[in-house]
Amino acid sequence: MANKVIYKKYFLVVGANHRSSTMLFRDKLAIKDRQLTNVYDRLLDVGIRQSFVLSTKDRTEIYAFHDPLTNPASEIIKLLSSHAGVGRGEIEAQTYVLTSGEAFRHLLAVCCALDSLVIGDPRVSNILNTSYNAAKHAGKTGVELDLLFEEAFITSKRVFRETEISRRPVSIPAATVQVARDLHGDLSHCSGLLIGAGEMGEMLATSLLSAGLAHLVVTHPTLTKADSIGQNLNCHVGRMEELPILLAKSDIVLTSMNTRRFTLTRDTIKSASTIRRRKPILIIDTGVPGDVDYEAVELEDAFLYTLDDLEKVTREGVKTREMETNKAWKIVEDEVTNVFTEQKKLVSDNKGLMSNDFVEGLRQKALAEALGDADKATQLFFQSLKQYEKATKPLPGVESNDLDK
Repeated sequence: MANKVIYKKYFLVVGANHRSSTMLFRDKLAIKDRQLTNVYDRLLDVGIRQSFVLSTKDRTEIYAFHDPLTNPASEIIKLLSSHAGVGRGEIEAQTYVLTSGEAFRHLLAVCCALDSLVIGDPRVSNILNTSYNAAKHAGKTGVELDLLFEEAFITSKRVFRETEISRRPVSIPAATVQVARDLHGDLSHCSGLLIGAGEMGEMLATSLLSAGLAHLVVTHPTLTKADSIGQNLNCHVGRMEELPILLAKSDIVLTSMNTRRFTLTRDTIKSASTIRRRKPILIIDTGVPGDVDYEAVELEDAFLYTLDDLEKVTREGVKTREMETNKAWKIVEDEVTNVFTEQKKLVSDNKGLMSNDFVEGLRQKALAEALGDADKATQLFFQSLKQYEKATKPLPGVESNDLDK
């Protein structure tokens, strides 16, 4: 690893994720592909020559390697404020700024899916890898940033290889995503329907959107409630009178009415299934009592899950996921420690190399090349010293006191 030692003194992350911000805020902050060039240009304008922008439904983050004499965090926050069209105070309230070792630890956590809405979701690492390679090929990153991300991707592969973190859901939202993927595979080709305004239904809809659900419609007997949820989830709104049509167009249906009456009957679901030409439909009933006629389980192409069913899925994974998450974090912490240890060793070795014999060798070489010109020999000697320091200096990264931890 010595030839890939990474200093992180001037490494910085500014961003917002599902813990620091609301979904509505993240929607405003999101940076679309067509906007990336402009954002990268603005980063260059403020002196940030190595950067990477990651923007998904769960997070928008800017990773940067910057000159030691600059503090670009405030400039990035100003950029995000302008981009999102919100005040700087709101940006600061819902974002985080991480530097040095904490920034590197955060990068590893993101890449290893430890900082995701759905812990262990390998899709996160895949998105990060694809997005970073695109930025790298476009010339937006740089040597130091490339080395950092290379270490992160190596660590991610190790986590997924040595643990089972991606194989067991531990929450109702995670279980919902798993059963949806088990039935439909890639959710980016699926449409969803949320019926009702219950908190659980909205939470599961958020998870499905974060997991890549392509399209979502929300409906409610009271149109103003549907509009409110549609705004929160940044999705389309449908009229309740059109429920049979909406149902037939949906691969995944969430019900959250809690009215003590069946919102979906067996016959309604059967009619939708016929229109869908028996393409399977997943129905998650979050109502208490249920919103869906339980006789629907008899239908061959309708897969009905209640909250009790989802809880059974999560109970199977809780104990396993806890153990695997701890294993994954241990790998991350080991990697951070190993990198810092290598830095300390390299710095120590470099000091040792600058011995009297080494310096004398540089002096004799300068004299020989100067052909007796004392001034030129002095100039060549100091040039050699500077070239040596530049060649052996580790890539910027951690504070000197970090090396002693």
